[in-house]
Amino acid sequence: MFACRAAPGIGLAASLLCAAPKEFRDPAPPQVNEPDGRVPLEPRPNPLVTFHRAAKPLAKKAETGDWADFLGPEHNSVSRETHILRSFAAGGPALVWEMAKGTGYSAPAVQGDYLIYFHRQGAQEVIDALHPETGKRYWRYAYPTDFEDRYGYNNGPRAAPVIAGGRVYAYGAQGVLHCLRLSTGQVLWRRDIAAEFKVPQDFFGVASTPLIEGDKLIVNVGAPGGPTVAAFDLLTGKMVWGAGEEWGPSYASPTPAAVHGKRRVLVLAGGESNPPAGGLLVIDPASGALDFSFPWRSRSYESVNASSPVAAGNRVLVSATYRTGAAFLELKPDGGYAELWQNNDFDLHWTTAIHKDGYFYAFSGRNEPDAKLTCVNAASGETVWSEVLEWRETVEVNGEPRAISGSPLRGNLLLVEGKFLALGEHGHLLWLDLSPQGPQVLARSRLFLARETWSPPVLSRGLLYVNQNSRSVAPRTGPRLLCYDLRRP
Repeated sequence: MFACRAAPGIGLAASLLCAAPKEFRDPAPPQVNEPDGRVPLEPRPNPLVTFHRAAKPLAKKAETGDWADFLGPEHNSVSRETHILRSFAAGGPALVWEMAKGTGYSAPAVQGDYLIYFHRQGAQEVIDALHPETGKRYWRYAYPTDFEDRYGYNNGPRAAPVIAGGRVYAYGAQGVLHCLRLSTGQVLWRRDIAAEFKVPQDFFGVASTPLIEGDKLIVNVGAPGGPTVAAFDLLTGKMVWGAGEEWGPSYASPTPAAVHGKRRVLVLAGGESNPPAGGLLVIDPASGALDFSFPWRSRSYESVNASSPVAAGNRVLVSATYRTGAAFLELKPDGGYAELWQNNDFDLHWTTAIHKDGYFYAFSGRNEPDAKLTCVNAASGETVWSEVLEWRETVEVNGEPRAISGSPLRGNLLLVEGKFLALGEHGHLLWLDLSPQGPQVLARSRLFLARETWSPPVLSRGLLYVNQNSRSVAPRTGPRLLCYDLRRP
């Protein structure tokens, strides 16, 4: 089978290159453990959890669902939930429970009566299985790690766990991939991806969440000389195929797409490399055949591709910061593409854009000072508006009131019932009405005041889960996983 690689480069003329794909062998197929006979466990009191109040009953007409994959059931930060609370009381949304957590940036995954949370405590990466409404614990699995972030950020896992077929898949910051039974926590198979594929530690460790696609787990491995992307059998952990040989691992997560009626996986690859390299790979998940690659990465050495690709019909948006911006491609039925536009100002750092009614919305900007909420016309690539949301508020620090400026800065967005729920990187929660006419703030609350609130929020069955990843000054607390009640009668 031959794959075609379209390689326009950045500022280079487009070309279509065809070559026989490189064959990759599985360096270390894992041992698969048979079920050990343990019966499903019942949730028990969790010593790390403070329970505040029971959540309201779900409305009879409410549509609800799981959040078992990164960025939700559609992999695009769009929620199917209905009857969601649109206003906040003076003290903010009702807090159901909170758990003192270790370090890390992993968002939780929720399926049925299970919430899977991945974090680090001491010298161990920990996978906790909790009850979503109470925080009670079914089981805990921990394994050793000595990962250290080279830039001084915390040393916990970054990739979110994912759930399918009664199994949990968790990819740690040091490149160890586990498959565990959801009901008991038994390890079914394990792979040390970094060691097996000889992947050196990237700037910030492993942060790309694997994608479940059919009977395969798609991982942005980033091995030197390839594979850039690999598919592993969900049941056995054996490598099914590898694709790409040029680019290393990124911090963006693979996303699925239906392109002209065919399944495709979109991977924005490329992290640490010198000279800097990376870009979009469009892959047939059945065979690993590569439709094309599209270089798109900052020329700065110390930069990352961290914003996941966004599929919009037969088109795809990719974006990166560090003076890069966004590109919008039309994918052709023959496996090629046409570049529709570039927008150098739509530079997304680690957030992912949301497509709604022909427009893209996202918080753009590399750093806090240049963060802004931006609307881009998907047809033309024109920036329709770009605004800094800012306000004055009072917080109590060391018993004294202090007036400060508040802003979501580089926040995350969820689209829920046609409106946008925004989680700011200092702990603010906002309801926004976004349209080409501009942003309108419908409601606002401060959940806490802490930096590095970078994990996207998770909404499942009317409950909102938020990571507080660093110490808060208002109120004074350590890192927590928080569960809020957004159920509306």
